[in-house]
Amino acid sequence: MDLVVEPGERVALTGTNGSGKTTLLRAVLGLHPARSGVIEVGGVRAGSAADWTRRRRDAAWIPQKQAAGRFPLLADELLASSGAPEHARTAAEELGVGHLRGQPLHTLSGGQLQRTYLARAMGCVAAGAGLLLADEPTAALDFAGQADAARMLTSLPVTVLVVTHDRAVVNRCERVLEMAAGALREIT
Repeated sequence: MDLVVEPGERVALTGTNGSGKTTLLRAVLGLHPARSGVIEVGGVRAGSAADWTRRRRDAAWIPQKQAAGRFPLLADELLASSGAPEHARTAAEELGVGHLRGQPLHTLSGGQLQRTYLARAMGCVAAGAGLLLADEPTAALDFAGQADAARMLTSLPVTVLVVTHDRAVVNRCERVLEMAAGALREIT
């Protein structure tokens, strides 16, 4: 099955652990080489270094496993990297993590870190990203945080491809695809 996501569409990608969901998102973003097939983003075929740079600028990315690294990157520095730091900081306030801007990422809890990455994505969208790729964006959040994140993710005026097992997110998407052993099938 070919995966075609129309501009402005919100698509949930579900499936078993290890089925290739994260690999697919990383390939779309240019962080993982495609093993077969063709990836086009915005009508442009992926593959060149210039394309990778453009995709990184034009896509907001919420990773499942955030790499805090060995250097003390502050939450505010992550927000500033969005391209629209004031929007990202406002989103951080709305998500309840604005007071943590001076903290190193490695000191944040899983939920706080997830909310900070979500706020950064909001800044990326404000800076012009038209695609949001999110990998289990609600996994580390409490129930209230899951509902807030689902609402924020699916209310953005961008194309959304989200890997999730969270029913709140799935229920707010127009389409749901399931991946098994690297193959896709449409559920709804």
